[in-house]
Amino acid sequence: MRWDPTQYLRFADDRGRPFVDLVARIRGDAATVVDLGCGAGNLTSVLRGRWPDAQVLGVDASPEMIERAKAANDDPGARYELADVETWAPAEPVDVITSNAMFQWVPEQEAVLRRLADAVLPGGSIAVQVPNNADAPSHSLMREVADRPRYADHTRGVLGVRGTAPEVYLELFADLGWECDAWETTYLHVLPGEDPVFEWVKGTGARPVLAALPDGLREDFVEEYKAGLRTAYPRRPFGTVLPFRRTFAVATRPLG
Repeated sequence: MRWDPTQYLRFADDRGRPFVDLVARIRGDAATVVDLGCGAGNLTSVLRGRWPDAQVLGVDASPEMIERAKAANDDPGARYELADVETWAPAEPVDVITSNAMFQWVPEQEAVLRRLADAVLPGGSIAVQVPNNADAPSHSLMREVADRPRYADHTRGVLGVRGTAPEVYLELFADLGWECDAWETTYLHVLPGEDPVFEWVKGTGARPVLAALPDGLREDFVEEYKAGLRTAYPRRPFGTVLPFRRTFAVATRPLG
């Protein structure tokens, strides 16, 4: 599947706010910072604001996103690398690893996080944010429409994104002997325009379904899905409210 940086960045401020909240909870200085699932690199400035002198590496599996990040990069202390987090590892230990809305796409995320924990220096941190709204109407409606007879043969098995509860990360890092601050927040995004919830999901969670459907069926699916979203998320005088629950975890490796 291809990522569309322009579509994804339509809601850049709303999508970026959880990362700001995540980074604010990371303690200590850092000379080396890795951002896994860096996307178009638009959030590197958040890391630069937190650690002005750090070397920042953004890693993403999307060629389109990495191309966009490199083209827009004017930070001599930042660079971007195309790689799959399931197999990627830093060349040498780092101080901080961050990830914003990426690990929900990783089937064996706990195994990957355990492996990456070995690459973090003592006193360093891993900070993760993932959506935890798989039961929200935006996703339940998508599954409902995708399971209808017209679409099911094409969409069966493509919706693998799942949420992760805070206690999963708490237990994972506690088992490693790390200190972990884990929590959950629901953001109320007020979205402008026509069918904004579809436009939001189109850039992320709906991509597998839209990519799996052939021309003709895809357009029909979109209209049926939009109709359900309009009922679930009615437009109000000030915009359309999209409640979005997210899980956060900031884990710190002990010094000893």
